[in-house]
Amino acid sequence: MIKSSKWIQSLLPAALVILSAAVFTHGQDSTKTNRRPTAPDSAAVPVNSVTPRPVDDGTRFSYEFKQPEFYLPHITIQHDVTGRGKITFERKNDEVAVEEELLISTTALARILGLYESLQFLDSETVYQSEKQFPHMGTMRIKMERGTRKREVEFNWSNNNDAAALANEYRRLADQAVFVFDMSVARENQPLNAPKLLEGLESLLKRDAVSDPQQLVPLLKEISTDEHLPLIARNHAIRLLKKIAK
Repeated sequence: MIKSSKWIQSLLPAALVILSAAVFTHGQDSTKTNRRPTAPDSAAVPVNSVTPRPVDDGTRFSYEFKQPEFYLPHITIQHDVTGRGKITFERKNDEVAVEEELLISTTALARILGLYESLQFLDSETVYQSEKQFPHMGTMRIKMERGTRKREVEFNWSNNNDAAALANEYRRLADQAVFVFDMSVARENQPLNAPKLLEGLESLLKRDAVSDPQQLVPLLKEISTDEHLPLIARNHAIRLLKKIAK
């Protein structure tokens, strides 16, 4: 069996590339989920695509967050080594969960895989939960599977810098995905919500709480010229594009 360190190191050159717009597609499900029709391929245009994504070797990763009192009380992210997967999230008091397909940028993917490598996740038996408990911050569960090997850990607060950073990477992925979903709904049905959503995005950008701002550039360009949206939203999108460019 190939050592996990060699396996992930072979993927890290992808960190040199800022790639692709986020792809969030939808389809109706008979289970308790809410999806939109699948978008055409032309809606997902890669940005500066140079290095191909790694080949799927069957390894799977997952992240789950739970805090019943939060506005988003339950979030799950599942993906493979290529960065393709899905995110499911619930809003407080809503009975229907939202499920979206997810494409992690190669920049964010390199950071995530690098953290799994630093943790030696599959080989380690380290307990990431700190002695002091912070259940009000929510419980995180991280899992990795490769072949017959798998490991799952749970913590609500960790003093392990790499474990905390990995959880933060998934949190940033979730925040970015929720913004993209909410903005798509606003553009289709609730255009007056767009200004507030862009204010929220700007706050996330200021806090470095977005997985990959470059991945949002195509969407922000569309918003800046979408005449169905208020002028204030279009102008705000232009300002955010300039900030990201810096």
